[in-house]
Amino acid sequence: MSTTIDPQARADWAGTGELGGKVAFVTGGTRGIGAAIGRRMAGHGATVAAGYSRNRDAAEAYCDELRAHGATTSLHQGNVGSADDCRRTIKEVLDQHGRLDILVNNAGITIDRTVLKMSDEDWYRVLSVNLSGAFFMSQAILPHMLERGSGRIINISSIIGERGNIGQANYSASKSGLFGLTKSLAREAAFHLSRAGKLDPEGIGLTVNTVAPGYIATEMVEAVPEKVLDKLKAEIPLGRLGKAEEVARVVHFLASDASSYITGQVWDVNGGMDM
Repeated sequence: MSTTIDPQARADWAGTGELGGKVAFVTGGTRGIGAAIGRRMAGHGATVAAGYSRNRDAAEAYCDELRAHGATTSLHQGNVGSADDCRRTIKEVLDQHGRLDILVNNAGITIDRTVLKMSDEDWYRVLSVNLSGAFFMSQAILPHMLERGSGRIINISSIIGERGNIGQANYSASKSGLFGLTKSLAREAAFHLSRAGKLDPEGIGLTVNTVAPGYIATEMVEAVPEKVLDKLKAEIPLGRLGKAEEVARVVHFLASDASSYITGQVWDVNGGMDM
């Protein structure tokens, strides 16, 4: 077992197996929150398809870790900011595994500058990965899920999409945009199922939800200077950063059959920082 896994996450490998037989595709799935989500899914029996953009060696090491616990996994490289790559990787997962039950749109980037200093490219690049990527991934998998009459799409937003932040207008806009995308897609999914006669009151349904983490102890946040982190923690009622595994547990619930009556919702995991 990798020594980098938080002790609280070790219990994930002794899960219930409730996701057995399901396939989950996690974009940005080999590090940080995405990696924790994949571990959680694998620990509860899902086959995990992990998306990544560049670091093949790190991605392979992550998949080796999952396989060491008996999980079935695959890697899919692409640029989420490219509509063609979104469609290609969805097709890869379907071709390789024959199905896709859970899509987690987790991939995201930051390019922080104040509005006055932000270039056109700074704006468009962050929006293309964080928001357009989630749209094109969801659009590509929606026909498959509608045909089967079930599925889970879970978008990973951010507290910054709710509160805004100096120097992050592009990031905040992209993460806030996921709220509207989630609600619209949730309504459309239910509409299409109803029109096709597949809105089964006894079924697990096709739901779309968003999880909005606060400040989580990932590599990105831990690179922030200690004084700045101390100031951030002072704003959090629970007095600490969150853990990636705590986000993963909420994603796991929304991915499970038990969440079948929840759709179009935003789930905050932020220690009470935004209430």
